[in-house]
Amino acid sequence: MGLIALPEEKFVVTTNSDHDMHVYPNLLNRQFDVKEPNQVWVSDITYIWTLEGWVYLASVMDLFSRKIVGCSMDSHMKKELPLDALKMAVMLRQPGKGLIHHSDRGSQYCSKDYTDQMEINHMQISMSKKGDPYDNACIESFHASLKKELVYRSRYTTRAEAIKAINDYIRSFYNERRRHSTLGYL
Repeated sequence: MGLIALPEEKFVVTTNSDHDMHVYPNLLNRQFDVKEPNQVWVSDITYIWTLEGWVYLASVMDLFSRKIVGCSMDSHMKKELPLDALKMAVMLRQPGKGLIHHSDRGSQYCSKDYTDQMEINHMQISMSKKGDPYDNACIESFHASLKKELVYRSRYTTRAEAIKAINDYIRSFYNERRRHSTLGYL
């Protein structure tokens, strides 16, 4: 009968790891159990379809609490998108020296502006192996939850409508009320 629980999604490649910029080693090595806040942040970019076109979301998650500590949305996925999310996270959390910042090896995260910002904030830079989403599973899981719990259940006419709904989801639900199995369902 052609019934499906959620509509099939359109696919967009958000990671361009075919570049000549410096790639950093994987310091995280899938060690996702973190004992204190602001010790490890993970970051990635995802996409949301609207009738006006794509909205790209860059997210920064604190692995200790699974809280989204920085995010940025726009109609492009240039380096400024994740850079704005990183700056938001730094401003809100003011982490100490030595925080591990983990991402994929996309051109946005390897850009000089992005790595300079991490170095200014005394972060250790960590990147996944090429083409291995399991190295960044926690932020990938957040993006999957966002899409299953919100995006696939809605049809956004405008980018502004999608941005408002996603901000509300992150701030009012995901960060404040959503239970996490990793946190003992707190």
